Amino acid sequence: MDFVCIHRDMTLLHRVVVLSRSRKFGRYLAARWANCTFGMMQGSIALLVLFSLVHPSRAFAANPDQDKALTGSRQRIEKLDYRMTGRLTRVEGNGKRTNYKFVAKAHWFPDGLRLLCEISGPGSEKTSLLLHMSVPGHVAIEAVLPGEKAASALPFERWNDSLVGTDFSYEDMVENQFFWKNQEALPPEKYGARDCFVLKSKSGSQDQTYYDSVTSWIDRSILYPVHVVKTLRGTGQQKEFIYYGLRQIGGVWSATQVQAKLQGKPGSSILVIEGGSGKANLGRKDFDLSRFSADGEK
Repeated sequence: MDFVCIHRDMTLLHRVVVLSRSRKFGRYLAARWANCTFGMMQGSIALLVLFSLVHPSRAFAANPDQDKALTGSRQRIEKLDYRMTGRLTRVEGNGKRTNYKFVAKAHWFPDGLRLLCEISGPGSEKTSLLLHMSVPGHVAIEAVLPGEKAASALPFERWNDSLVGTDFSYEDMVENQFFWKNQEALPPEKYGARDCFVLKSKSGSQDQTYYDSVTSWIDRSILYPVHVVKTLRGTGQQKEFIYYGLRQIGGVWSATQVQAKLQGKPGSSILVIEGGSGKANLGRKDFDLSRFSADGEK
């Protein structure tokens, strides 16, 4: 449209000789040129904005540390396909331990991650959970809790409840923070002897979570977290997770132990992985909560 405008005004230039004495026409011609120039500027700005939306990486330089840490963490989760057996232990401030049997399996499907786990222990009935994290990081939890015979959706109000009395909550079973929209790269730091990227994930109004932010120290060489601090919404209370015994099996990195400790609460809890497979070749039929039995898992 702007090119047609310019062509027309070029034709009008030939009439200037005849109408040069007309002050009214002079004002008209100046206005026409101004409108066409403004139209061209608007078109250029619109194209720049559109280009920025379609190609944000070209319009704004991305933080390479954030990009590597975030992409690596998401890709790790998107390759999950495992079975595992282990134990979940609550360690009291006086050293007393309570052990629970922990069995789990997980697989990333085209519509996101499914994690099925069962916890059983002394003097307690089994707790079975099915967590589904969608591709954008939205979480849904189904559960068969002690005293219940059928699976039902776990209300969000219970997501931060203690899992069988430990420092792990229901929500802590998945790493959905890496899929939140708001991600910030903090200055790299050492955690122990490991050089780490530090990534702060902040939840938004669209994220159903009890955490305001999650800060992860991610080993630069293997792109696996070694330390994570979660900050609860409203209270600012923090929960710390430390990953021990990092190992690579079949090209997949994992931790043999994860320790959780809630700020201001004596003691801690430890999830220990004792056996399993990092390439379990699981399908959707393996995630039927009603049929899941820890006794049948190998």
